[in-house]
Amino acid sequence: MTFSVIARDPGSGDLGIAVSSCILAVGRAVPTVRPGVGVVAVQARSRRGLGTSLLAGLAAGTSPQDLVRHASHAAEDVDRQIAVLDATGQVAADTGRGSLPASGHLLGDGFSVQGNMLTSPDVLPAMSAAFASAGGPLADRLLAALTAGQDAGGDLRGRQSAALLVVGGEAATEDDDGVRIDLRVDDSGDPVAQLRMLRNLQRAYDERDYETLAVFAPEGARDLYAALAASRRGDRAAARSALEAVRTRPGWATWLASMAGDARLSAVSRLLD
Repeated sequence: MTFSVIARDPGSGDLGIAVSSCILAVGRAVPTVRPGVGVVAVQARSRRGLGTSLLAGLAAGTSPQDLVRHASHAAEDVDRQIAVLDATGQVAADTGRGSLPASGHLLGDGFSVQGNMLTSPDVLPAMSAAFASAGGPLADRLLAALTAGQDAGGDLRGRQSAALLVVGGEAATEDDDGVRIDLRVDDSGDPVAQLRMLRNLQRAYDERDYETLAVFAPEGARDLYAALAASRRGDRAAARSALEAVRTRPGWATWLASMAGDARLSAVSRLLD
Protein backbone atom coordinates (compact mmCIF):
# COMPACT_ATOMS: atom_id res chain seq x y z
CA MET A 1 0.00 0.00 0.00
CA THR A 2 3.10 2.17 0.16
CA PHE A 3 6.48 2.76 -1.43
CA SER A 4 9.46 4.36 0.29
CA VAL A 5 13.21 4.89 0.29
CA ILE A 6 15.50 5.20 3.31
CA ALA A 7 19.13 6.28 3.05
CA ARG A 8 22.25 7.76 4.62
CA ASP A 9 24.36 10.45 2.98
CA PRO A 10 28.00 9.31 3.27
CA GLY A 11 29.27 12.89 3.04
CA SER A 12 27.12 14.67 5.62
CA GLY A 13 26.04 11.64 7.63
CA ASP A 14 22.42 12.76 7.31
CA LEU A 15 19.69 10.10 7.47
CA GLY A 16 16.36 10.28 5.70
CA ILE A 17 13.22 8.78 4.27
CA ALA A 18 10.79 9.66 1.50
CA VAL A 19 7.47 7.85 1.27
CA SER A 20 4.18 7.97 -0.62
CA SER A 21 0.92 6.04 -0.44
CA CYS A 22 -2.79 6.04 -1.17
CA ILE A 23 -3.64 6.63 2.49
CA LEU A 24 -4.19 9.81 4.46
CA ALA A 25 -1.07 11.30 6.09
CA VAL A 26 1.45 8.56 5.34
CA GLY A 27 4.11 10.69 7.05
CA ARG A 28 2.41 9.90 10.35
CA ALA A 29 2.20 6.17 9.74
CA VAL A 30 5.42 4.93 8.11
CA PRO A 31 8.58 6.80 9.26
CA THR A 32 10.25 6.57 12.64
CA VAL A 33 13.46 8.60 12.79
CA ARG A 34 15.95 9.73 15.41
CA PRO A 35 19.02 11.94 14.75
CA GLY A 36 22.26 10.07 15.31
CA VAL A 37 20.44 6.74 15.61
CA GLY A 38 18.68 5.75 12.43
CA VAL A 39 15.60 5.51 10.24
CA VAL A 40 12.85 2.90 10.21
CA ALA A 41 10.12 2.40 7.61
CA VAL A 42 7.15 0.29 8.75
CA GLN A 43 4.59 -0.56 6.06
CA ALA A 44 1.83 -2.97 5.05
CA ARG A 45 -0.65 -3.05 7.93
CA SER A 46 2.07 -3.20 10.57
CA ARG A 47 1.28 -2.53 14.21
CA ARG A 48 1.90 1.08 15.21
CA GLY A 49 4.52 0.39 17.89
CA LEU A 50 6.86 -1.61 15.70
CA GLY A 51 8.79 1.40 14.38
CA THR A 52 9.39 2.70 17.91
CA SER A 53 10.65 -0.65 19.16
CA LEU A 54 12.96 -1.09 16.17
CA LEU A 55 14.42 2.39 16.70
CA ALA A 56 14.92 1.62 20.39
CA GLY A 57 16.83 -1.47 19.34
CA LEU A 58 19.10 0.64 17.13
CA ALA A 59 19.68 3.07 19.99
CA ALA A 60 20.67 0.12 22.20
CA GLY A 61 23.28 -0.99 19.65
CA THR A 62 21.48 -3.86 17.92
CA SER A 63 22.30 -4.10 14.22
CA PRO A 64 19.64 -3.54 11.56
CA GLN A 65 20.17 -7.11 10.37
CA ASP A 66 19.46 -8.58 13.80
CA LEU A 67 16.44 -6.36 14.34
CA VAL A 68 14.93 -7.34 11.01
CA ARG A 69 15.69 -11.01 11.56
CA HIS A 70 13.90 -10.95 14.90
CA ALA A 71 10.90 -9.06 13.55
CA SER A 72 10.56 -11.42 10.61
CA HIS A 73 9.84 -14.28 13.03
CA ALA A 74 7.23 -12.43 15.07
CA ALA A 75 3.79 -13.94 14.47
CA GLU A 76 2.01 -10.65 15.09
CA ASP A 77 3.96 -9.01 12.25
CA VAL A 78 3.23 -11.54 9.50
CA ASP A 79 1.79 -8.85 7.20
CA ARG A 80 4.43 -6.24 7.84
CA GLN A 81 7.13 -4.76 5.64
CA ILE A 82 10.07 -3.10 7.36
CA ALA A 83 13.36 -1.43 6.51
CA VAL A 84 15.94 -0.37 9.11
CA LEU A 85 18.97 1.91 8.63
CA ASP A 86 21.48 2.87 11.31
CA ALA A 87 23.69 5.94 11.63
CA THR A 88 26.65 4.17 10.00
CA GLY A 89 24.71 3.23 6.87
CA GLN A 90 24.06 -0.41 7.69
CA VAL A 91 20.67 -1.33 6.25
CA ALA A 92 18.35 -4.33 6.28
CA ALA A 93 14.81 -4.97 5.13
CA ASP A 94 12.17 -7.67 5.01
CA THR A 95 8.84 -8.11 3.28
CA GLY A 96 6.42 -10.29 5.23
CA ARG A 97 4.58 -13.09 3.49
CA GLY A 98 1.30 -11.29 4.15
CA SER A 99 2.29 -8.24 2.08
CA LEU A 100 0.17 -7.86 -1.01
CA PRO A 101 1.78 -8.16 -4.45
CA ALA A 102 3.46 -6.63 -6.24
CA SER A 103 5.72 -6.13 -3.24
CA GLY A 104 9.32 -6.42 -2.18
CA HIS A 105 12.48 -4.52 -1.30
CA LEU A 106 15.89 -3.81 -2.80
CA LEU A 107 19.04 -2.99 -0.83
CA GLY A 108 21.82 -0.72 -2.05
CA ASP A 109 24.93 0.88 -0.59
CA GLY A 110 23.57 2.76 2.41
CA PHE A 111 19.97 2.75 1.19
CA SER A 112 16.90 0.60 0.69
CA VAL A 113 13.72 0.90 -1.37
CA GLN A 114 10.57 -1.04 -0.46
CA GLY A 115 6.95 -1.18 -1.46
CA ASN A 116 3.80 -3.26 -1.49
CA MET A 117 0.55 -3.23 -3.46
CA LEU A 118 2.52 -1.68 -6.30
CA THR A 119 1.29 -1.16 -9.83
CA SER A 120 4.09 -3.33 -11.27
CA PRO A 121 7.45 -4.97 -10.43
CA ASP A 122 9.13 -2.04 -12.22
CA VAL A 123 8.56 0.41 -9.36
CA LEU A 124 11.34 -0.67 -7.00
CA PRO A 125 14.11 -1.06 -9.64
CA ALA A 126 13.23 2.40 -10.95
CA MET A 127 13.51 3.87 -7.45
CA SER A 128 16.80 2.12 -6.75
CA ALA A 129 18.36 3.26 -10.04
CA ALA A 130 17.16 6.83 -9.56
CA PHE A 131 18.59 7.10 -6.06
CA ALA A 132 21.92 5.57 -7.05
CA SER A 133 22.36 7.91 -10.03
CA ALA A 134 21.01 11.15 -8.52
CA GLY A 135 23.33 13.86 -7.26
CA GLY A 136 22.97 16.65 -4.74
CA PRO A 137 21.82 16.68 -1.11
CA LEU A 138 20.19 13.64 0.43
CA ALA A 139 16.72 15.21 0.30
CA ASP A 140 16.93 15.64 -3.46
CA ARG A 141 18.17 12.09 -4.00
CA LEU A 142 15.32 10.73 -1.88
CA LEU A 143 12.83 12.77 -3.91
CA ALA A 144 14.38 11.55 -7.15
CA ALA A 145 13.76 7.97 -6.04
CA LEU A 146 10.21 8.70 -4.93
CA THR A 147 9.45 10.47 -8.22
CA ALA A 148 10.83 7.53 -10.20
CA GLY A 149 8.62 5.18 -8.21
CA GLN A 150 5.54 7.26 -8.92
CA ASP A 151 6.45 7.58 -12.60
CA ALA A 152 6.76 3.78 -12.77
CA GLY A 153 3.23 3.37 -11.40
CA GLY A 154 3.49 3.72 -7.63
CA ASP A 155 0.60 2.50 -5.48
CA LEU A 156 -1.88 0.57 -7.62
CA ARG A 157 -4.84 2.17 -5.80
CA GLY A 158 -3.79 5.72 -6.62
CA ARG A 159 -2.26 8.69 -4.81
CA GLN A 160 -3.02 10.59 -1.64
CA SER A 161 -0.07 11.51 0.57
CA ALA A 162 3.71 11.77 0.72
CA ALA A 163 6.41 12.80 3.18
CA LEU A 164 10.10 13.70 3.29
CA LEU A 165 12.10 13.59 6.52
CA VAL A 166 15.85 14.16 6.90
CA VAL A 167 17.77 14.31 10.20
CA GLY A 168 21.40 14.71 11.16
CA GLY A 169 23.80 11.88 11.72
CA GLU A 170 24.69 13.17 15.17
CA ALA A 171 22.48 12.97 18.24
CA ALA A 172 20.20 15.90 18.96
CA THR A 173 21.33 18.53 21.47
CA GLU A 174 19.73 21.42 23.35
CA ASP A 175 20.88 23.75 20.57
CA ASP A 176 20.04 21.52 17.59
CA ASP A 177 17.15 19.08 17.42
CA GLY A 178 18.79 17.41 14.43
CA VAL A 179 15.80 17.78 12.11
CA ARG A 180 16.95 19.07 8.72
CA ILE A 181 13.76 18.62 6.69
CA ASP A 182 10.25 17.59 7.73
CA LEU A 183 7.76 18.07 4.88
CA ARG A 184 4.39 16.37 4.46
CA VAL A 185 1.57 16.33 1.96
CA ASP A 186 -1.34 14.68 3.75
CA ASP A 187 -4.09 14.77 1.11
CA SER A 188 -3.45 15.54 -2.56
CA GLY A 189 -4.20 14.27 -6.04
CA ASP A 190 -0.47 14.40 -6.84
CA PRO A 191 1.39 14.26 -3.51
CA VAL A 192 4.86 13.50 -4.86
CA ALA A 193 4.78 16.51 -7.19
CA GLN A 194 3.52 18.71 -4.35
CA LEU A 195 6.26 17.39 -2.08
CA ARG A 196 8.86 18.41 -4.68
CA MET A 197 7.31 21.88 -4.78
CA LEU A 198 7.55 22.16 -1.00
CA ARG A 199 11.17 21.06 -1.11
CA ASN A 200 11.95 23.77 -3.69
CA LEU A 201 10.14 26.35 -1.58
CA GLN A 202 12.07 25.35 1.53
CA ARG A 203 15.31 25.59 -0.43
CA ALA A 204 14.35 29.13 -1.46
CA TYR A 205 13.79 30.07 2.20
CA ASP A 206 17.07 28.48 3.28
CA GLU A 207 19.06 30.18 0.50
CA ARG A 208 17.20 33.50 0.75
CA ASP A 209 16.21 33.23 -2.88
CA TYR A 210 13.93 36.27 -2.78
CA GLU A 211 13.20 36.16 -6.51
CA THR A 212 11.64 32.70 -6.14
CA LEU A 213 9.83 33.60 -2.93
CA ALA A 214 8.35 36.68 -4.59
CA VAL A 215 6.50 34.27 -6.89
CA PHE A 216 5.73 31.26 -4.70
CA ALA A 217 5.49 32.53 -1.12
CA PRO A 218 2.00 33.01 0.39
CA GLU A 219 0.03 36.03 -0.76
CA GLY A 220 1.10 39.12 1.17
CA ALA A 221 4.54 37.76 1.91
CA ARG A 222 5.23 37.90 -1.82
CA ASP A 223 5.26 41.69 -1.70
CA LEU A 224 7.90 41.67 1.03
CA TYR A 225 10.10 39.23 -0.87
CA ALA A 226 9.62 41.25 -4.05
CA ALA A 227 10.93 44.28 -2.15
CA LEU A 228 13.92 42.32 -0.87
CA ALA A 229 14.64 40.94 -4.35
CA ALA A 230 14.41 44.38 -5.92
CA SER A 231 16.64 45.88 -3.22
CA ARG A 232 19.24 43.15 -3.77
CA ARG A 233 19.40 43.89 -7.50
CA GLY A 234 19.47 47.65 -6.92
CA ASP A 235 16.02 48.48 -8.29
CA ARG A 236 14.90 51.11 -5.78
CA ALA A 237 11.68 51.98 -7.59
CA ALA A 238 10.49 48.37 -7.64
CA ALA A 239 11.49 47.88 -4.00
CA ARG A 240 9.58 51.01 -2.96
CA SER A 241 6.50 49.91 -4.92
CA ALA A 242 6.54 46.45 -3.34
CA LEU A 243 6.90 47.87 0.17
CA GLU A 244 4.02 50.25 -0.46
CA ALA A 245 1.97 47.18 -1.34
CA VAL A 246 2.98 45.61 1.97
CA ARG A 247 1.75 48.73 3.75
CA THR A 248 -1.73 48.32 2.26
CA ARG A 249 -2.16 45.04 4.13
CA PRO A 250 -3.07 45.82 7.79
CA GLY A 251 -1.39 42.80 9.34
CA TRP A 252 1.77 43.13 7.27
CA ALA A 253 1.88 46.90 7.82
CA THR A 254 1.91 46.33 11.59
CA TRP A 255 4.62 43.72 11.22
CA LEU A 256 6.71 45.99 8.98
CA ALA A 257 6.51 48.80 11.53
CA SER A 258 7.56 46.47 14.34
CA MET A 259 10.59 45.36 12.28
CA ALA A 260 11.79 48.90 11.58
CA GLY A 261 14.85 48.50 13.79
CA ASP A 262 15.75 45.02 12.58
CA ALA A 263 19.04 44.98 10.69
CA ARG A 264 17.68 42.43 8.22
CA LEU A 265 15.09 44.92 6.96
CA SER A 266 16.55 48.32 7.81
CA ALA A 267 18.13 48.87 4.40
CA VAL A 268 14.86 48.06 2.64
CA SER A 269 12.71 50.03 5.09
CA ARG A 270 14.78 53.16 4.44
CA LEU A 271 13.43 53.12 0.89
CA LEU A 272 10.13 54.39 2.31
CA ASP A 273 11.69 57.31 4.17
